[in-house]
Amino acid sequence: MLYYLHGLRDFWSPLNVFQYITFRTGAAALSALGISLALGPLVIRLLRRYKVEQIQRTDGPATHLVKHGTPTMGGILLFAAVLSSALLWMKPDSRFTWLLLGVTAALTAVGFLDDYLKLVLKNSKGASSRLKFTVQTVVALAAAMYLAADPPNAAYLTKVFIPYTKGFSIDLGPLYFFLAILVIVGSSNAVNLTDGLDGLAAGSILFCAIAYGVLAYVAGNAKFAAYLRIIPVEGAGEIAVFLGAIAGACMGFLWYNAYPAQMFMGDTSSLFLGGVIGTVALCIKQELLLPIVGGVFVAETFSVILQMSSYKLRKGKRIFRMAPLHHHFELSGVAEPKVTVRFWIASIVLMLAALASLKIR
Repeated sequence: MLYYLHGLRDFWSPLNVFQYITFRTGAAALSALGISLALGPLVIRLLRRYKVEQIQRTDGPATHLVKHGTPTMGGILLFAAVLSSALLWMKPDSRFTWLLLGVTAALTAVGFLDDYLKLVLKNSKGASSRLKFTVQTVVALAAAMYLAADPPNAAYLTKVFIPYTKGFSIDLGPLYFFLAILVIVGSSNAVNLTDGLDGLAAGSILFCAIAYGVLAYVAGNAKFAAYLRIIPVEGAGEIAVFLGAIAGACMGFLWYNAYPAQMFMGDTSSLFLGGVIGTVALCIKQELLLPIVGGVFVAETFSVILQMSSYKLRKGKRIFRMAPLHHHFELSGVAEPKVTVRFWIASIVLMLAALASLKIR
């Protein structure tokens, strides 16, 4: 809401910067970073006091047994940092502000419920998979219908833009809404599966946020969109501000989540981080770039699918030592911090590959 300070520029000219998207994006990132760093110790103490801690698991690598007792549900820190920073720096009258905050709040709620049942009420099953999937689907459908009622670009309502081509797109018609649900639900669950090593999910999301922040900024600038031949989306610059908040919050969270982690995010934030990235992809009509930007999450998800399929179809035979993929590398003798950093490097390469689509046509 600090955006409106630019209206006082006649009294003090430096206030004019509050209207610029680039300034507010950087400010949102720094604000979220500062909030995360400042509140981190308090959140850790509270989680320890109320014994909201990692439970003993026997289905993971033996090296993870030492993580027992680590404060979990730290995703509330990420949520608080993103929410407060977004409200401070985004334009309140932007439809993207409330769409992204709505998706964030809804998916945080179902993730919080799952963590609360597991960690506070000690119900090992947590929220049922059916409940989580139903909420994710409803949220995705609501987001898709919201964008359909007031399209970011009416000429491309049900079209998908093909990356690395000169403006080529395919009209999916009603099938587009199935794609929209797949994008949001799939990305939400993919990040949740990836959240298994210290710093892995938060670091990987950071690079996704940077990539889509750049894409949102250029899509929201008519001149840049025309020059780069991408679909123009009026007002999409506000999405960059929101993603700046996510990037800053992830950096702050990594301060406490890097190996050896002082706290874990849990479903409280892993579900919303993935879901909101998927929503952004729909908003700026860059749905097909998501598997590239989030290639690490795609690989993690497919490793689980392949492992389960192999186990069922090949009578107990496995493809990987353990799924998701990061556990396979751990059991192959690669130290956890090295696995995490290598996945970050892969995320950076994929981020650059996605941004290269702006020029490779």
